Amino acid sequence: MPEAKIGAIFDEMGLNDQECRRAYLGLRDWLNETPADILALRREEAETFFRKIGITFAVYGEGGDPERIIPFDIIPRILEAAEWRHITAGLTQRVRALNAFIADVYGAQDIVRAGLMPADQIILNDTYRHQMQGITVPNGIYTHISGIDMVRVSADEFYVLEDNVRTPSGVSYMLENREITMRLFPDLFSRHAVAPVDHYCDELLTTLSSVPPRHCDREPTVVVMTPGIYNSAYYEHSFLADQMGVELVEGPDLYVKDDIVYMRTTQGPKRVDVIYRRVDDEFLDPLAFRADTALGVAGLMNAYRAGNVNLANAVGAGIADDKSTYTFVPAMIEFYLGEKPILNNVPTFRCGEPDDLKYVLERLDELVVKETHGSGGYGMLIGPKSTKAEREMFAARIKATPDKYIAQPTLALSTCPTFVNEGIAPRHVDLRPFVLAGKDIRVVPGGLTRVALTEGSLVVNSSQGGGTKDTWVLED
Repeated sequence: MPEAKIGAIFDEMGLNDQECRRAYLGLRDWLNETPADILALRREEAETFFRKIGITFAVYGEGGDPERIIPFDIIPRILEAAEWRHITAGLTQRVRALNAFIADVYGAQDIVRAGLMPADQIILNDTYRHQMQGITVPNGIYTHISGIDMVRVSADEFYVLEDNVRTPSGVSYMLENREITMRLFPDLFSRHAVAPVDHYCDELLTTLSSVPPRHCDREPTVVVMTPGIYNSAYYEHSFLADQMGVELVEGPDLYVKDDIVYMRTTQGPKRVDVIYRRVDDEFLDPLAFRADTALGVAGLMNAYRAGNVNLANAVGAGIADDKSTYTFVPAMIEFYLGEKPILNNVPTFRCGEPDDLKYVLERLDELVVKETHGSGGYGMLIGPKSTKAEREMFAARIKATPDKYIAQPTLALSTCPTFVNEGIAPRHVDLRPFVLAGKDIRVVPGGLTRVALTEGSLVVNSSQGGGTKDTWVLED
């Protein structure tokens, strides 16, 4: 059984210590030179910029799905080059293992035969797609775009919190955060050698183009497929298509004939080879999944199976980012790669296991409990912040369907200096780097730092009041 405690709070700049960490020395000096009223003005300018270009997200279930501007903190988070090399090595290793696992799930299931994972963990999982059995994907890549959520707990230790390998979002915020930081604070930026991120969309297009379907004998035609304007991440879908110079399409813009996917254009039908789809599995094809979907393309899975189109990420990739599957990733790395994990998991309790269930129910006031399929900060209990009534309600839920919950210690997420109404103060952060896997694996330096803007809060999700920061990786 894993340990339930992880460290004390680590401040990445050193606000809680007398000494400032080396990466933040230039930022410290700049903050000392810059009046608070100038910082406040720049924050207002940033908000105006985001409103002007329409960087919004929708919060479902709050009456009319209101569009919101994601809060942006003007003080960047800074990582040293050596730290980033360690993170990159760990992320590359992890994504290699996750791809090997998904291939195995829809193939021989050797990990089950080896006794490292129960068959029920796969077959009875809501994210398992039997339609993928027997489908060969180009280069054996199932998760082309991964967003790996990480937390820092000390000067030299990062933990992976969860893996997002279906349709991870947030990269547009990473890119826009960098642009606005460079516009508002050119003097601060010029004091640091910051690794660029503006090539991400070029790297994404290169990645998608490197995995054409097996029957493609020309430069592949790539499109971005969106559920439409009412999706919470529609801005990002439009942004990425525009930056890559490819078409943004919805289901009705595509059709299948003779197991080939075509796009309707003003010049007539055009064959499509690679679809970066931001549509969930069950809505992709009414003939293979939900018959009532209006978002998908009838016959798409037949074209996929025939090798005439590739989908990024692959159908069924969600089996690798289910929160109960997460607990097996260290074993996957050793099983498929023969290596020790570079990045550790957070100690996790599977409530479907009797001993873990007993432990969790006895310590609900200490733990964070999550639904295995939950996201966005919903469907979770933060024990130390909860009331007795909330814990009792959650205990009943867990007892009713224990397989649907995992629990983790209340992490001492690191803090970074953040400009809030009271001035500059530490706030908890996490990090979502983006990993691109095609012919090669690429990790763009930085990623999306999410920040809990409320004092003491550990919830960084934008849907729960969190914001974002620019993330700097310093070059050697």
